[in-house]
Amino acid sequence: MYTSFFDVFSIGIGPSSSHTMGPMRAAARFVRRLREDGVLTRVHSLKVNLYGSLALTGEGHGTPSAVVYGLLGEDAETIDLSRNFIWELHESDCLLLDGMHPIDFNMERDISLDREITLPLHANGMRFRAWSAEGELLADEVYYSIGGGAVRRADEMGEEQIEEQVVPYTFRSCAELVDICRREKMSIAAVVRCNEGTLRPVPVVNSRVKFVHQTMQQSIDRGIATSGILPGGLKLSRRAPLIYKRLEEKFHSNDVDALTIIDWINLWAFAVAEENAAGGRVVTAPTMGSAGVIPAVMRYYDRYGRKESPYSRESGAEVFLLTASAICSLYRANASISGAEVGCQGEVGVACSMAAAGLAAAMGGTMEQIENAAEIAMEHNLGLTCDPVCGLVQVPCIERNAIGAVKAVNAARLALRGDGSHYVSLDSVIATMDETGRALAAGYRETALAGLARNALTC
Repeated sequence: MYTSFFDVFSIGIGPSSSHTMGPMRAAARFVRRLREDGVLTRVHSLKVNLYGSLALTGEGHGTPSAVVYGLLGEDAETIDLSRNFIWELHESDCLLLDGMHPIDFNMERDISLDREITLPLHANGMRFRAWSAEGELLADEVYYSIGGGAVRRADEMGEEQIEEQVVPYTFRSCAELVDICRREKMSIAAVVRCNEGTLRPVPVVNSRVKFVHQTMQQSIDRGIATSGILPGGLKLSRRAPLIYKRLEEKFHSNDVDALTIIDWINLWAFAVAEENAAGGRVVTAPTMGSAGVIPAVMRYYDRYGRKESPYSRESGAEVFLLTASAICSLYRANASISGAEVGCQGEVGVACSMAAAGLAAAMGGTMEQIENAAEIAMEHNLGLTCDPVCGLVQVPCIERNAIGAVKAVNAARLALRGDGSHYVSLDSVIATMDETGRALAAGYRETALAGLARNALTC
């Protein structure tokens, strides 16, 4: 099953792809259904129920607000972040459904956090219902946020019900992907580029890949330049500006430290993860919670690694991202990128694996070295839990992005220093990650009921 590059790397607002972008998209899709059925203007009242992980950590992830954005018809990529939609709603108790039809709506009354209920098909379930003034039920739909901002209606959750994207090269395993590359004498990046070129015009593909890269790098720059306290109640200060200041001072003092490169990687990952935690605009890579890993490794490549790369700056970035996209497709087909399903190994772990493969490819690595890099990165993220303190994507999430980025660089370097031979295949690691994640106790899968969320602080 092939996952498009543009489903892997989508642009939206933080702090969570599954708990913010997903519910926002589900709400918007429900509103579109009302419009298409010709009943939008008949809606008098509306009720939203959030279940499982969405209910348990939804307040810390901004899920109720995201639902409102979707009901308003806003898009995650283009929403005006300077406008306070929630304050406007609190002031008026009037919501413009799809931006045009006014209904009486109160967030506390009409969005229910059903913490004791988990729907059967996924931990991130939600239900939308709309009634007319006469009490007629106009629509009743259940959606699931399955990770990375992707949304499925209940009847679409079975694999056989998901429409396959028709592309020249489909692969479900790394072994199949490698076979395609060898048979066609193509790189992994070339396979993805060819597939994407059948889904949309090639100039659109090229410009969009560049835009994704630019958005990632802009999120680093904003994070470095922005100070203050992150929202949510932990009163956590942004650390990226201070780290940057100290690194600049170190540079100008000519203080020689070979490990300073690690400090820069940490900085870049912190900058994006803090932007995400503040609800800023970032790129799912593959999720919002892991959005800092790939941008940090890409900047490492641009500043340090590109000297040994066979590619130009622009083509190297494309090879990096296209290769990383193919690796994510393997995880989505055979495991999960949802912290609510498999823990943080499905978010930061997958991001680390993607980044390691992308870096190895951009550095001119062989097919075997690229697979080895992705395998090493995930092998040492197995069992990583998702236990956000107070349900916020802050502790330990921000630091975890930095550690994941450094680990990705190390995994790629290990693979590139070898000849590509490795005992453990990427396919076996992905299968192990899936088994491990689903064996984790529920409290360690984005519920904020165990681990650090239970022992570090009382919220």
